[in-house]
Amino acid sequence: MPARTGTNRGLAYLTAFRNPSFTRPNQATQVPGGPRCQSPQEGDTLTLIRKAEPAAGRDRADQVRTLFSEIAPRYDLLNHLLSLNIDRLWRRRAIRELGWEAAPGDTYLDLCTGTFDLAAELARRRGFGGTVVASDFAFPMLARGLGKIHAISVQPVCGDAQRLPFADCAFAGVAVGFGVRNLSDPEAGFREACRVLKPGGRFVVLEFSVPPGRLLRAAYLLYFNHILPRAGRLVSGHPWAYSYLPESVKDFPGPRRLAELIRGAGFAKADWFLLTGGIAAIHVGVKGPAVPPPAR
Repeated sequence: MPARTGTNRGLAYLTAFRNPSFTRPNQATQVPGGPRCQSPQEGDTLTLIRKAEPAAGRDRADQVRTLFSEIAPRYDLLNHLLSLNIDRLWRRRAIRELGWEAAPGDTYLDLCTGTFDLAAELARRRGFGGTVVASDFAFPMLARGLGKIHAISVQPVCGDAQRLPFADCAFAGVAVGFGVRNLSDPEAGFREACRVLKPGGRFVVLEFSVPPGRLLRAAYLLYFNHILPRAGRLVSGHPWAYSYLPESVKDFPGPRRLAELIRGAGFAKADWFLLTGGIAAIHVGVKGPAVPPPAR
């Protein structure tokens, strides 16, 4: 297992991956019919890097990256304040659904990590002895959150969730908290999550949703569409940062459709359940068993 990561080492490691052309050997072996999954050896996290290539939909991706880079200094304050701290409970539930207790010494991936909230929460769980690789495409967000991962086994990587710089079957579990909405091609992100996940591993998606109940839905939409954008603009100083949030939720697939998209990306199954009356939802995709190479 890689050594525990301190703030200084974290910054150096993060800087090394700022350039998407940085490469490491690909540990996956190609066989007829697709890649064969190989379990990484202990301590091999740094060798599971492959070349990160640009993903499709660059215009929207660049806009989102710019947005989150600009609000990075007050991102944590706004998140906890505007969600009344409920987002912390949601993340803990997502970590529980990851099923890390079955392999507490393995390597896990936190996609769209932002300032490491979910990654740090997992790394600090009692009994966890593995490593969390935390990836995000907005460098200022990662740099802002480095203080959270001092002396814990979180390794930051600046990379695109739609074109991950990791080998096939590198992680025992993959999680993403409030990041799927920001992908220009969510299905590409799901396929990548499936690719880097070990057979039988879980892919956990925590995302905002729209409550199905009429009264809660009305109150939610009032807050989301009118109060939150104004409060966010006041605190962050950004003219449209928190107008983007309700727009992105409105355009996002509902829970049932999202489960279909996850299954369509290659997962053997995908289930979901609502949180806090439907304000948020957790989806859990499970990757099927490895396909053996054809007999010679």
